[in-house]
Amino acid sequence: MVELPLFSLATPEIVLAAGAMVLLMLGAFMGAGAARLVSSLSVLLLVVVLFIVIGMDSEGVGFGGAFVVDGFARFLKVLALIGSALAIVMSVGFVRREKFETFEYPVLIVIATLGMLLMISANDLLSVYLGLELQSLAAYVVAAIHRDDARSSEAGLKYFVLGALSSGMLLYGASLTYGFTGHTEFGAIAAALGAEGGASVGLIFGLVFLLAGIAFKVSAVPFHMWTPDVYEGAPTPVTAFFAAAPKVAAMAVFVRVVIEAFAPVTGDWQQIVTFMAIASMVLGSFAAIGQRNIKRLMAYSSIGHMGYALVGLAAGTETGVQGVLIYLATYVAMTAGAFACILAMRRNGVMTEDVYELAGLSRTNLPMAFFLAMIMFSLAGIPPFAGFFAKYFVFVAAIEQGLVVLAVIGVLSSVVGAYYYLRIIKVMFFDEPAPAFERTPVELSAVYWGAGLFTILFVLVSGPLGNAAAAAAKTLF
Repeated sequence: MVELPLFSLATPEIVLAAGAMVLLMLGAFMGAGAARLVSSLSVLLLVVVLFIVIGMDSEGVGFGGAFVVDGFARFLKVLALIGSALAIVMSVGFVRREKFETFEYPVLIVIATLGMLLMISANDLLSVYLGLELQSLAAYVVAAIHRDDARSSEAGLKYFVLGALSSGMLLYGASLTYGFTGHTEFGAIAAALGAEGGASVGLIFGLVFLLAGIAFKVSAVPFHMWTPDVYEGAPTPVTAFFAAAPKVAAMAVFVRVVIEAFAPVTGDWQQIVTFMAIASMVLGSFAAIGQRNIKRLMAYSSIGHMGYALVGLAAGTETGVQGVLIYLATYVAMTAGAFACILAMRRNGVMTEDVYELAGLSRTNLPMAFFLAMIMFSLAGIPPFAGFFAKYFVFVAAIEQGLVVLAVIGVLSSVVGAYYYLRIIKVMFFDEPAPAFERTPVELSAVYWGAGLFTILFVLVSGPLGNAAAAAAKTLF
């Protein structure tokens, strides 16, 4: 690609960074009363950057090849920005009621989003690390933002310790890759591997460590161990944020590293990705069956869904990457809708997290029960909802490359996973009703209505979304 001026390529990141600094100064000078204003301005900033990304027509590389803007980057930046904005919107009422309303919270979300945009556009192992650390350091603090809650502090500490371990593994993998190829830029790594006619044993070790570090960020097995505890312990809006936007950025890095940098050794990384996909799908399906805490259940659900997304990546083709992109788009919508409903589970001023607290919801809050049921059907992959089409695209890509066993395991895992999604629907519609929840805030109703309608009417947007995903995937090949 052509090397372009930095301002034409990095406008979204520059605006987001400048906006974050302004919001930080505004909060610092206004004091405790600035939280709501900073939250509103943070959402506005993310929306402005979203429109900048959508309106960009520049494609190329900058910063000496370390930063790239293409259709793939723009598609995933849109998803990351939407996920982050929804997380702040859903948290407005929660932080007020739980009495930890601080201006730092939305600013940290914005800074984490900046790190995600850098990760998505990273074209060099060093820029991957810088973006990942910027996102992660903000995320560690956000996980522990509710200082009066022991569970939140514990979640932040666990996330920090295990996150530091994963960052070390990624750095070690990057150093081995540099040592055996002499490059950190993706295109140069691919050229070096092509010239050598394959990967040495040392480089394979580097690849394994690299993928292990990235797999931690997408909660892929066997690097998923932090997910249930952090999801359960962190404040619920923070959990909603972790479940959506950072997964998009981490999966973008995963795709770029294997498709661009390690394309000449597809056979080597394909085995690793296939194992992670199978292990994630199976564990996500079976481990969630016994969960009563709905946030832990969504954690295992998230692990399983990242496994399904990796099925498309394991194919290693343009169709497979298209499937991954469609899957991520539907996953962000479904996750946001599900967590909006979870945030509405409040009774007598206290948040409830037990699945059976949803008993008889259809008779006390029919709209919420209906849309949560539609989202659960979609997460289970039942037609004609969005989740079915997302799984269809990744399974077809795998079958086209001869990975029939992988696709069959994915289908069987979906059948097992459907049990705990359908259990929630059964509890809402067939159990004796529990006392009604408090009145649902407008922002949460808007999110689950929007997400529910997206999953139900996905067939109406599948064409444009599929075309956008196909165009984005094409830029990598």
